[in-house]
Amino acid sequence: MNLSEQIQIVEALLFASPEPLTQTRINLIFETDPPKLDDTVKELNHNYEKANRSFRIQGIAGGFQLTTLPEFDIWIKRMLDKSGKLILSTAAMETLAIVAYKQPISRFNVESIRGVDCSGVIKTLLSKNLVRIKGRDEGPGRPLLYAITDKFLENFGLNRISDLPKLKEIADLTDVDAAEKMKLMELQLKPSEQPPDISPDDLATGATAQT
Repeated sequence: MNLSEQIQIVEALLFASPEPLTQTRINLIFETDPPKLDDTVKELNHNYEKANRSFRIQGIAGGFQLTTLPEFDIWIKRMLDKSGKLILSTAAMETLAIVAYKQPISRFNVESIRGVDCSGVIKTLLSKNLVRIKGRDEGPGRPLLYAITDKFLENFGLNRISDLPKLKEIADLTDVDAAEKMKLMELQLKPSEQPPDISPDDLATGATAQT
């Protein structure tokens, strides 16, 4: 199999793949001598740019995916008759931003930053597979810790979490209130300040044990 054939196969796989294509996946698909995905993507994108095509291959969630150029969004929206974008409430977006920048983070710490109960919002984000349970904190009560998922990266067009804009960059572009919220997100709460993540059932069980 020559290089040209490998490039064609990778291009076909990119068109067919419902999720970002990774080098690991390529290695499994090609029985021998798998192509270097990074090099193949560069070659394909060069060809697309040279031919003035309406799409490019973009690094997303640790892999690569074919995406249309932003200037064609309006036409795609007209065809789909909808925005095609993930719709979240303001509360969900705020919570998601906190998890993204402060992960892994407990629900208590999220609520300390937002100032309101976030249990329902976190359940919504879990159901949409935008956040995941990463483990438990070592502090009192060992509360659950939350982090973002690959689906979050895909929906926001990010290759890795480090591609998020810096908090200072966001604060410079927002009003005073938003900037103050960003400053709060910079605070690191000590594990000892985290209350136990205990459910009412746990409390009832504990009360029974003491009687």
